[in-house]
Amino acid sequence: MNKTYDFLVIGGGSAGYAAARTAHDLGLSTAVIDGAAELGGLCILRGCMPSKSLIESSNRSRAMRRAPEFGLRAGEISVHTDEIIARKRRLISEFAEYRRGQLADGRFDLIRGTAAFTGPHTVEATRHEDGSTETIEFKTALIATGSSISRVPIKGLEEAGYWTSDEVLTAEILPESTIVLGGGAIALEMACYLEGLGKEVTVIQRSKQLLSGSDPDIAGALATALAERENMTLFTGTSILEVRRDDDTGMKTVIFTDEDGEKSVSAAEILYALGRSPNTAGLHLETAGIEVEKSGGRIMCGHDQRTGVPHIFAAGDVCGPHEVVHIAIEQGEIAAHNAAILRGVKTDPVREISYRLKLLGIFTDPEVAMVGLSEAEARAEGHQFATASYPFNDHGKSMIKGEMHGFVKMIADVKTGEILGASVVGPDAVEIIHEVVVAMHFHATTNEFLKIPHYHPTLSEIWTYPAEDLSISG
Repeated sequence: MNKTYDFLVIGGGSAGYAAARTAHDLGLSTAVIDGAAELGGLCILRGCMPSKSLIESSNRSRAMRRAPEFGLRAGEISVHTDEIIARKRRLISEFAEYRRGQLADGRFDLIRGTAAFTGPHTVEATRHEDGSTETIEFKTALIATGSSISRVPIKGLEEAGYWTSDEVLTAEILPESTIVLGGGAIALEMACYLEGLGKEVTVIQRSKQLLSGSDPDIAGALATALAERENMTLFTGTSILEVRRDDDTGMKTVIFTDEDGEKSVSAAEILYALGRSPNTAGLHLETAGIEVEKSGGRIMCGHDQRTGVPHIFAAGDVCGPHEVVHIAIEQGEIAAHNAAILRGVKTDPVREISYRLKLLGIFTDPEVAMVGLSEAEARAEGHQFATASYPFNDHGKSMIKGEMHGFVKMIADVKTGEILGASVVGPDAVEIIHEVVVAMHFHATTNEFLKIPHYHPTLSEIWTYPAEDLSISG
């Protein structure tokens, strides 16, 4: 006899686990179907955590090279990539083991296999261990199957061969030179990892700026800093024509155009980092009546995380609009909460997600972080706003640290003084942005922000300068 669940979760990553945990706590009978080869989810296994482990080693290598600036002398610096990867594996093994324990601790049924909708209230699950299938019925469901690397057709690329971030995260031997295709967060983080270990890196970005979608001054400050790296070259506003591989040397050449005409760059390897796409293949979404966007293929859902089928929800990368772990977790929790309302377990109001405090951190060197509205977004929403910024090269603590690239920027409503957004390119950007996140959570004005004491000398006190410029008298 088929078992019926109150809440079925397809995908056991960050969004899926958060939803399953919440649903169980709310009293819903819950099952999780996870089709990945290894439990843990993208963030733990092949995303945030492993990449930051490698970047930490790279940053320390870069700092060691700069020791003479601080009156220090060190012996010959050597990089042992196999040991860097071994450390990463130890850490990720611990994180993944903990998540596996959470998924399999008995609070909900865990099915290791793939799922395909056979109707609006049923899926067929195919188990990994023996290929057997079973029909699972549900009253409500969540799709949280994440994303995978997008494949953009480029002439000659497949024949030449390339790495993705997956290969970089496991490589014990790194190429001496790499061409990075892409200028987004993943591309630039991996580029900085390689450059920090002394490898030659060339970044080729299609858009006219790095981090397309960010304000130009943010992208420009990052580009300026990266271009000064001894081992990094940047090209933006490009169109890739062809990729070739020399059969004798194994070297790979990317032929492209930019505003100066046709160019070519050669390297030992190519890192392909041109974005990610939702994992929906094989789900048979149309069988359940679930619609996806024509462009991009994301599952369409509202701020209550409901799809067009009222009892089926979506969360995380599979629906977007932001591919960020903490947002995916909140989306999953909201979906479970609203599913409990549908099941009559809760009588609370329906929850909806707000992206007012959308937060992004990029672990390049220097780091980049943003919260709330960018200038372009504030303008598009019709806000009357003002901006103010302050550079790190005129800030005491950053000068002491020798980290003087970049600046902080704050955006505020000109009438009320409320902080609408903030951005930072510079040292520890992903850490110091959180001060503004907390202030914005409480709808603080720039005047209120200035009442917060800041210890001297610290990086965080740099925020007081733009806040003072934007403060309202009276």
